Amino acid sequence: MPLALLALAVGAFGIGTTEFVIMGLLPEVAADLGISIPAAGHLVSAYALGVVIGAPLLAAVTARLPRRKVLIGLMVLFVVGNALSALAPDEHWLLAARFLSGLPHGAFFGVGAVVATGLVAPERRARSVSLMFLGLTIANVAGVPAATLVGQHFGWRITFLGVGAIGLAAIASLAFLLPRDHAAAPTAGLRGELGALRSLPVWLALGTTVAGFGALFSAYSYITPMLTESAGYAAGSVTLLLALFGVGATIGNLAGGRLADHSLRGTLFGGLASLVLILALFPVLMSAQWSAALAVLLLGVAAFATGSPLQLMVMEKAAAAPSLASSANQAAFNLANAGGAWTGGLALSAGLGATAPATVGAGLAVVGLAVAAVARTVDTRRAPAHAARSHARVVASHVPGERETARV
Repeated sequence: MPLALLALAVGAFGIGTTEFVIMGLLPEVAADLGISIPAAGHLVSAYALGVVIGAPLLAAVTARLPRRKVLIGLMVLFVVGNALSALAPDEHWLLAARFLSGLPHGAFFGVGAVVATGLVAPERRARSVSLMFLGLTIANVAGVPAATLVGQHFGWRITFLGVGAIGLAAIASLAFLLPRDHAAAPTAGLRGELGALRSLPVWLALGTTVAGFGALFSAYSYITPMLTESAGYAAGSVTLLLALFGVGATIGNLAGGRLADHSLRGTLFGGLASLVLILALFPVLMSAQWSAALAVLLLGVAAFATGSPLQLMVMEKAAAAPSLASSANQAAFNLANAGGAWTGGLALSAGLGATAPATVGAGLAVVGLAVAAVARTVDTRRAPAHAARSHARVVASHVPGERETARV
């Protein structure tokens, strides 16, 4: 694997750290700015809103620019957003800075995935995407806990300055390691990128992302009450168990990338089916501490095994103009985050029990499987027509030559 993938992973590590670290620092931020913790929670939503808006918008605006310059520019915006977060004098400033920090998130992963697949042989495309996403999963294992610890002991502003320093390291890595010829300006342009979004297979792939990862976040958003109320863990043990989820996500990400290079759809269907099974068993697994820990680990493995296949599938369905579609998949991921948390919360509010969000998640995973099955059916039906059109073009291209020979 080329060393340039390390530069993309460093950027992903910084983005993953800044996205999730705010959740662990809400009490410190609220106390420093003189606001309530629920009000501080709006900082999480501001970042997610920035991702959803920024992913397609920035991908479209930069459609004709060299992808190497785009990635470096996105990391510059990331550094500025985190620096402004560290300097925020009040809640409103910090909300705007968090929104700004979220803008480059989706476009970086979207454009980065396109660049990553161009750096390797076709049979290693999914693996290259998984290695870029490795920075995101490692952020959950090491980056977020370390940054949270720093913020709790030295102040949350120091944490955001540190994350900004990671962004500077990513900029340097991209500048020195990313070859210009593999990240040149795309040929499709804005019109071609927008045209890719008119494809039904692209929307089906995006729908699979929303449903599949909505299943994850329906359960994961309420994993703490499950572990404390159902499994009997002390609140202080939850951080360690969340790191265990990160370990599972890292394993699933790497395994999913390797398996998807052999069978893209097989890996996707296998991951979603595993997610259905694990979430359906959550009420049983959460009845004991050892099985609850296993459930957290397996949840990370199953969910993130589908990450690389879904990203690559969206790119393949928009092969002529993949940047915007790939970035839109990141927006879909964040819609899944918000939608999954909302549906899981409805089950919890209805008094159905601490593990009810996991049962809802199992249902969403079934929906994801159904959408993926529809996508496969559409592809199967379109394949003969596509082959016939290709054959007709080949025949037509040879007819003039045959006629010219006959006249001679």
